[in-house]
Amino acid sequence: MLNADHLIDLLIMGWLSNVPLAIGSVLTLGVFFDRIRAFRGLEAGSRKLATGVIDALVKRNLAGAQALCEKSRLPVGGMMLEALRWENIALEDYDRILSTLRAEMGTQLRRGIWIIGTVGSLAPFVGLFGTVVGIIRAFADLAGAGGGGFAVVATSLSEALIATAAGLGVAIVALVLYNYLNTRVGSITATYARAAERLVQAILFVESGASRDGGEGAA
Repeated sequence: MLNADHLIDLLIMGWLSNVPLAIGSVLTLGVFFDRIRAFRGLEAGSRKLATGVIDALVKRNLAGAQALCEKSRLPVGGMMLEALRWENIALEDYDRILSTLRAEMGTQLRRGIWIIGTVGSLAPFVGLFGTVVGIIRAFADLAGAGGGGFAVVATSLSEALIATAAGLGVAIVALVLYNYLNTRVGSITATYARAAERLVQAILFVESGASRDGGEGAA
């Protein structure tokens, strides 16, 4: 039966693969919790802020809409404030401005996630490397013993199997976290896109009302 001390000895023997896997695990968890903290409240807060800004614009309260954006610390607040600073420009220009801002915000959301994807992709190969090293050591032990039974190579084979299991375990966890974070990023960027679309519609509504009021005044 494999006890704790024996397991620790095997992990130490397979340090060539286990140390990189351990480092990758620490990096994966660090990036994951950092992104979870950064994502907390972004969707609900962005929807709430967008609704407040749109309501202010519908009431033709541009100063109030800008004040809401300035008070907010959410990225979508900066995006909408930048758009509100532009006046009397074509719809295509609004779309171009907001698309650029959304791309920058999406890049910030994905910061560090590539590390988790890299760990998930490389971990099985690192584990395989440890497996090969363990098998090579097993054959070396067998040759050095001049024969013998399974007991001669049992330790080295156990090291090889543990390396395989560790690599697969790290890869599975990393890929699950990677896919989860990408899903969250997609959901948040979709919220940003809807906020941008509603903002453009509200701005066009305000500008059309201003043009109509100006025309009636001139008449």
